[in-house]
Amino acid sequence: MSDNQNLLAEQRRALILDEVRRRGGVRVNELTRRLKVSDMTVRRDLDALARQGMVEKVHGGAVPVSEPSAHEPGFEAKSALELSAKEDIARAAAEMAAPGSAIALAGGTTAFALAQRLLDVPDLTVVTNSVRVADVFYTAQRAAAVGGGPRAGAATVVLTGGVRTPSDTLVGPVADAAIRSLHFDVLFLGVHGISVEAGLSTPNLAEAETNRHFVRSARRVVVVADHTKWGTVGLSSFASLDQVAVLVTDSGLSAAARAEIAELPPELVVAGEEPADADI
Repeated sequence: MSDNQNLLAEQRRALILDEVRRRGGVRVNELTRRLKVSDMTVRRDLDALARQGMVEKVHGGAVPVSEPSAHEPGFEAKSALELSAKEDIARAAAEMAAPGSAIALAGGTTAFALAQRLLDVPDLTVVTNSVRVADVFYTAQRAAAVGGGPRAGAATVVLTGGVRTPSDTLVGPVADAAIRSLHFDVLFLGVHGISVEAGLSTPNLAEAETNRHFVRSARRVVVVADHTKWGTVGLSSFASLDQVAVLVTDSGLSAAARAEIAELPPELVVAGEEPADADI
């Protein structure tokens, strides 16, 4: 957007709406810079769009109106959201992958970010049902081959097979059978939604069943999910929170959500924040 100081309110709101839909969400401070108007003007515009049912206001900005619980966004749509949060989460979660271990990486854009952080962990065996995650490792291996030697962090990658979803994950009976026969030290699991009542959920019924097999086959389940996933509920639940060992999220998680999680079994790791006892 260029200098829009003199835009009419209707034009300005149309631009805001386009940004929300295109990017999946915007912050007030981003809009003030892009539109070159005051914080108050942007907030009035968001109020007007929310009254019309065009956007949903959230703390610090706005997102598209809530989708039905069965709606599943595609990989590209999700990959543009909460980029810095996903990088922080990936960095923290990668420290939980021990050299020489067998890990599973379920699908999703946060798992994709994590895969790139795992490239230098030695001797991993990686099982994934994500076409995108598998490609991260295959691309690194091909680049190493062209360079003339094996990579220090080279991984053995097993792609499960199955039916492809909008999120580029493979699900269904073929994937389920492959996962049932395996055992993982750690499962890194991205999710569509997390809540106290519904646990972990997804809008895709077949993906829910595949994720159930992932959870059953893992000694330890680590959920990697940015703060926007808390309180979201998809069509199908596939695990309760007492089946999760660690929840890795970002600093955007609200104080209320943190208080709820403190009463639950998962260990909470807030990526990008120092532990409370860091200076002790």
